[in-house]
Amino acid sequence: MVTGWARKRTMVLALALAGSGLAALPQAAHAQDAEARLRKIEAEVKALQRQVFPGGDGRFFTPEVITPQQGSTPGAGAGNVTGSASTPITDILGRLDSIESQLTRLTSQTEENTNSVAQLALRVQEIENARAAETAASQAAGPVLPGSGTGTVPAPSGGAALATTPGTRGTASTAAPTAAATRPAATPTPTASGPTAARLAAVQAIAKPTTDDAADDEYSYGFRLWDAKFYPEAQQQLSLFVDKYPKHWRMSYARNLLGRAYLDDGKPREAAQWFLQNYQQDKAGERAADSLLYLAESMIAIKDTNRACLALAEFSEVYPALATGRLQPQYQANVAKVKCTKGK
Repeated sequence: MVTGWARKRTMVLALALAGSGLAALPQAAHAQDAEARLRKIEAEVKALQRQVFPGGDGRFFTPEVITPQQGSTPGAGAGNVTGSASTPITDILGRLDSIESQLTRLTSQTEENTNSVAQLALRVQEIENARAAETAASQAAGPVLPGSGTGTVPAPSGGAALATTPGTRGTASTAAPTAAATRPAATPTPTASGPTAARLAAVQAIAKPTTDDAADDEYSYGFRLWDAKFYPEAQQQLSLFVDKYPKHWRMSYARNLLGRAYLDDGKPREAAQWFLQNYQQDKAGERAADSLLYLAESMIAIKDTNRACLALAEFSEVYPALATGRLQPQYQANVAKVKCTKGK
């Protein structure tokens, strides 16, 4: 028979055991919540690794955040004491310390990369600015005359130097480059109040051809304007043709006529740009030889005897048949206007 004291002792012991079990429950629940949060953080870090270190096989960069593999000893990171027993809380704290440390490194590396990219962008901008300044300086000097060494044709105010690029027609050349990128900038003709009504009527009276070749119609209209001595209008029309039809078979004619429109309008500097471009772009072009002679005339007009002689010498050397044939009168007339030294 159990005494009353024995029953009391049994009840106290049962309550003590139950109390210890209830006290352990919050600690276990807290550990489970921390574990879930830790797994979430690790998953996010893995996603970050895939962005920062593409190709986990090590071909790009070795990731600094390394998640412990299955079967490895948990809690091996910071916070564990070698040789001491590992508890779940100690393991979690160690893993959190490792993740925070690696996130700090990633943030620092990202800042360094951002700074490096900004410095590279600044350097590229400096290089581009220097190149633009060099290009502007070379354009201001004007294009180099054939056989003139470092001599150049003075560029018109605000104009650009002409690029020497092969063209499409003839045996010695290929197609001309995009005209908008290479044609000289025309100096606008200042007008006080615009063209008069009489001039507008006279220009409108010149009919524009309408054939199956729209490009040739544009050139022919420019020729008609030039032939009628409407030089500014001819310059505008022929510039339109050069820009719009850079590979048309009339290109050699158009550039040469555009130069003549400027020359006849009393603008030899602008004219020289076009004559030189027409010769350099297509030396086998139908009007390349003509342009070389007109280039000499332009140089004579601005009293640049040296370059005029260079252009005449180039013409006689490159086009000897024309110098004694179709263009002989013009060639001899130019030679008579200047006194060239031997070899020029």
